Amino acid sequence: MPYFMGKQSDDTKAQIDILVEELNLYNYEYHVLDAPSISDEEYDRQFRLLRELESQTGYIPPNSPSLRVGAPPLDKFDKAVHSIPMLSLDDIFTVDEVRAFDQRVRETLETAVVTYTAEPKYDGLAVELTYERGRLTRAATRGDGTTGEDVTQNIRTIKTVPLYITGEDVPELIEIRGEIYMTKADFDALNEMREEGGKYLFANPRNAAAGAVRQLDPAETAQRKLRITCYGTGQIKGITLSSQTELMGWLKKHRFPTPYRFKTANGIGEAIDYIYEMDAGRAELPFNIDGVVVKVDVFALRERLGEKTRAPRWAAAYKYQAHQGQTRVLTIIPSIGRTGVITPVAILEPVAVGGVTVSRSTLHNWDEIRRMEIRTGDTVIIERAGDVIPKVIWVISHDAALDTQVIEPEVCPECGSKAVREEGGAVLRCIGLNCPPQLQGRIIHFASRAALNIDGLGDKIAVALFESGLVKDFADIFRLTKADLVKLPRFAEKSAINLIQAIEKSKSTTLARFIYGLGIRHSGEFVSKLIAAHFDAIDALYGVTAETLSLIKQMGERTSSAIAAFFADERNIKTIETLKTLGLTISNPDYREINDTGANRKLAGLTFVITGTLPVARRELEEQIRGAGGTVSSSVSKQTSYVIAGESPGSKLGKARALGVKTVSYEEYRALFSE
Repeated sequence: MPYFMGKQSDDTKAQIDILVEELNLYNYEYHVLDAPSISDEEYDRQFRLLRELESQTGYIPPNSPSLRVGAPPLDKFDKAVHSIPMLSLDDIFTVDEVRAFDQRVRETLETAVVTYTAEPKYDGLAVELTYERGRLTRAATRGDGTTGEDVTQNIRTIKTVPLYITGEDVPELIEIRGEIYMTKADFDALNEMREEGGKYLFANPRNAAAGAVRQLDPAETAQRKLRITCYGTGQIKGITLSSQTELMGWLKKHRFPTPYRFKTANGIGEAIDYIYEMDAGRAELPFNIDGVVVKVDVFALRERLGEKTRAPRWAAAYKYQAHQGQTRVLTIIPSIGRTGVITPVAILEPVAVGGVTVSRSTLHNWDEIRRMEIRTGDTVIIERAGDVIPKVIWVISHDAALDTQVIEPEVCPECGSKAVREEGGAVLRCIGLNCPPQLQGRIIHFASRAALNIDGLGDKIAVALFESGLVKDFADIFRLTKADLVKLPRFAEKSAINLIQAIEKSKSTTLARFIYGLGIRHSGEFVSKLIAAHFDAIDALYGVTAETLSLIKQMGERTSSAIAAFFADERNIKTIETLKTLGLTISNPDYREINDTGANRKLAGLTFVITGTLPVARRELEEQIRGAGGTVSSSVSKQTSYVIAGESPGSKLGKARALGVKTVSYEEYRALFSE
């Protein structure tokens, strides 16, 4: 049944139902079929309209995409008992074992040929989805096979999981089993984001997916871009399905994702051919698999075959051999990425692993080297993790003659700036403004609207400037001329003049904007304003200590350390001074304004969290609050004074309600705190 929070007209209800149906179809096209029929912008527009209508009327259909995120975080997961145990499968590793499995099946069934199904064995986390009269009522992990954990709130966030089953053949009850996984691309993007944030990296997509499913806050799960493939059932009431092939057809009909290249095989020979085919192409798949599952197709035959204590007799999992090789570590070098993270890389004697010659392997971080005791000259085992990324699995032996400890670098190997490790962190990072791998990203940030606001200097122009060699360090931006720019491809004289004028205009800036533009770690717009409020000029920050910065209210320890490290680096100070000689002037209205005894402090002591779309720019509202002495936080806690909620609020609204935090609209905020 739909949720009701108030009255609604039949016309609006019908409009909501239509929007829900269309948005669910678009989700299916985008996330399952990979064939969207509308743009992202149009989807967002319709989704905002749906949220607005649901908010106005209180009518929320049970399959509304708006229900996917928004539940408050849990304190712990409840236990979930499976009505039918989720058994594991017997692993087999050779084709001879596949044939032996077939022989046992045929002998028990007393038949010459058995129809099987074959599907990829996804490397993920097994779950069970329970639907009652079409509605998703529970999602549980496999656990020990008998009892798992109730992770319904988290599974709702996965856009490929239907929240409601519609149609003529909706069962009274059905338990659908599947695998939660991440694509390789989404996994790489997640690790890149975590690396940039100084967090530990996940070893593989399976670990990342499993960790996401077990997050107590559904909003965190939603950020992981999880997917599901459905391949089996537990209990069923109200419909009859006679085979695995028929089940796959029913699942597809009701928009459940099903295994890639599912095959019905007439005899074990066709199943073995499928195993070879998947093995040949598995490195190119967008997700990781570690084998192929072979099952007897007809359910009645499965009942005759029965089950052992922990595994069915009618299915087996063929496991691919790991792509491994033995080699020797020639040396270990530091390598720097575009976010400034300095990673140890093992240079190896070339070795063939899974048909690919491997000559280097990332060692992730310097703590990992110490943990594994990897040294130059070691004999090691290499595995292509996920059949793609080379990884050192373990050390077989040390070379006593080359027993050299690996020393963590103190400076960046690219630019010579100081290498900094955050307190308690595993990531080593270069803080240099002119570090070549970071420079392009740093200048794009420097030119952004909230920083120096160099209109026209976006990503594409920045790439062109770097590729042409016109920009080799930070100060080169202020050295550009019209004659330089017109040499670039597709750069007309007028656009060159406009960019030069924008650069000249940007030379007059404020201290808060300039500090933000430097891209110092943990120093966003708020921190930059805070610093500008306490230091009258950029020179006052040269050599500033973390202890001095930590005396500033609302300045955290990590932020203080990062800022102090940045301004302790002579190369960074030299670059700033060079910018000043090229015409940069930095005013600081924030210092005079904040230190004015007549400043408005009516919001002093109050903490605000902002969520949803507002009638004013969020940055403008944040500045209003801070200018009146208030604090703006990104997360809701018991210390939050007010949550200002606009249209389409996220999970913060639900958390505020759960904690009893006062929630106001923008208009209510204005009425409470206006002059």
